[in-house]
Amino acid sequence: MTSLLTSVRNVTEALQAAIAGADLIDMKEPRAGALGALPAQTVREVVGAVRARWPGRLLSATIGDVAPAEHAVMMLMANTIGKCGVDYVKVGVSPGAHGREALRRLATLPWQVVPVFLADHGVDLKLVEEACEMGFPAVMADTAGKQAGSLFDCVDIATLAAMTRIARRRGVKVGLAGSLQLVHLPQLHALAPDFAGFRGALCDGGRAGRLDPAKVAALRAGLHPAAALEPQPA
Repeated sequence: MTSLLTSVRNVTEALQAAIAGADLIDMKEPRAGALGALPAQTVREVVGAVRARWPGRLLSATIGDVAPAEHAVMMLMANTIGKCGVDYVKVGVSPGAHGREALRRLATLPWQVVPVFLADHGVDLKLVEEACEMGFPAVMADTAGKQAGSLFDCVDIATLAAMTRIARRRGVKVGLAGSLQLVHLPQLHALAPDFAGFRGALCDGGRAGRLDPAKVAALRAGLHPAAALEPQPA
């Protein structure tokens, strides 16, 4: 069953998403880029608020859009977010040599780091395979340019299926994101990733708009058609 990853920017949105049934609360600032980071203080506040009501709800946060060659900045931001107490630290990984070096460095960190492969021009399956061999708990495909269409406009379904198979052979979870909408549910059901990430489809006014809890609940129902949604404490 594919879990719903819902990106939120503050405590209010996090609580709304959790009540609506989001499986994984993901912290980011959409106005600051594809993987825009929230201030560490905000991340800590969200962690505290969600854990107080739903101790087992998974939490992730992005480190921000870091240039491919800025490995020192990447490590500093990953450590800053990791210390906030999230379950997963999400880090964008570009194709090529800089991506390979980023994976090597990230694998040394004490946090549960999730490499997010920026797939605007396709997915480097060899790099995905190397990440899975390094012991990361999960890998993701996402897009950096949110105006150029969805992940499925950038990567063919056969490549995404191959990425999923590579991860599963290694016991690594796999996630898909990138301007996904309700219309992409058939592709997601066919690929059956462990989690699928959404922001714009859950908001009024696009990804930088206001989160709509009703859209979160509807999308979760679409991802989990056979599962009854248990009431969440208010």
